[in-house]
Amino acid sequence: MTDVDYEVEYNNRARVPEHPALLAGWPRDAAAYREQHPPRRLTYGPGSRNTIDLFAGGRDGPLVVFIHGGYWQAFDGSSFSHCARGLNAHGISVAVPSYDLCPNVTVGDIIGQMRAAMRELAKLGRPLVVSGHSAGGHLAACMLATDWPAHDGSLPKNLVIAAYAISGLFELEPLVSTSINKALGLDRAAARTASPLFWTPPAGATLDAVVGGDESSEYHRQSRTIVDVWGKAGVAARFGLVPDANHFTAIEPLADPDAPMVLRLRELTRI
Repeated sequence: MTDVDYEVEYNNRARVPEHPALLAGWPRDAAAYREQHPPRRLTYGPGSRNTIDLFAGGRDGPLVVFIHGGYWQAFDGSSFSHCARGLNAHGISVAVPSYDLCPNVTVGDIIGQMRAAMRELAKLGRPLVVSGHSAGGHLAACMLATDWPAHDGSLPKNLVIAAYAISGLFELEPLVSTSINKALGLDRAAARTASPLFWTPPAGATLDAVVGGDESSEYHRQSRTIVDVWGKAGVAARFGLVPDANHFTAIEPLADPDAPMVLRLRELTRI
């Protein structure tokens, strides 16, 4: 594709030497928030990871989904419960799904699982704003670009009204040559098929693609590219920065009710 060193660009743990302490903080903060605000557990499939934690807010209207990252091969939703804190403080319900991981399943399978999770959440009768981090940002864009009536005739076209992708990956082909792909098992054709950048843009919907200010140039390129391509095709797309944030700290604002990220998500529930 280019002479860019994709291993360097996408190996976030190598780029952030302090990542062990940051990652250790996620399950600790998540457990503390679940103790304070116990979620309702939903299931969307037969597997042990086909679950959704629903952190109820106090008001009606669209709910926000947060899809975790981990390059489709690590973590589950239980490590990110605290990401509901900021929105819950505004009375907004937040759903945090888990999914099976590569190499036990494919990236395409995970896209299918998240569609099943959205179908389950559709039973609540509320539009969805789907957010996500890293691989979760990829999945959020996939959910926005899904033709829901074609996928399931009982679902409305506007089931997902907006996506908010944090440090998202929208073009997967650069990962094929990296160590990340050992678990993913993508060839170039499969990577392109799973890349929402090349799907039909969801004209009329809204996409925010934000990235940490200290992240690699490839992460910045990924977000700027989908904003440009989808924006020209009629999506209300905007690029944003999380100042002074690396790949792992870019989601920290979600726990702060006053953070611009949380206030923007609250705005997206009102479009």
